[in-house]
Amino acid sequence: MSGCEGCDTGRVSMPPPPPPNPSGPWGQQPPSGQYQQGYSPYAGYGLPQVEHPNGTTILVLGILSLLACGILGPFAWKMSNDALREMNANPGVNYVNRGNITAGRICGIISSVLLIIAVAGILLLIIFGAAFSINT
Repeated sequence: MSGCEGCDTGRVSMPPPPPPNPSGPWGQQPPSGQYQQGYSPYAGYGLPQVEHPNGTTILVLGILSLLACGILGPFAWKMSNDALREMNANPGVNYVNRGNITAGRICGIISSVLLIIAVAGILLLIIFGAAFSINT
């Protein structure tokens, strides 16, 4: 037999947890529909989260300019610059699709540069082709 007859040495008793605070963890809750000073019902940093209306269009134009039609690149670049300028002019709003607009802008820039290189290459081929056809 063990040294202690009614002792339960394998268990450690813990005190019960405190009762929950009826007014919430931060004190008194505001009446429904009203918010305390500094409290925002929005997620994030307290700014309203809004999607820019051209965000998806800019991203689609940028991707299409790389994959299918390079002439769309300058349009995506211009539209994204306008959208970013509008976003920066309104710092009180948290635009959730800023990344889409930036990605569309980068795709538009890359496509525009490739378009310029292609047009320059075609012009050089035409000029050199005309020069060689005159000599022969």
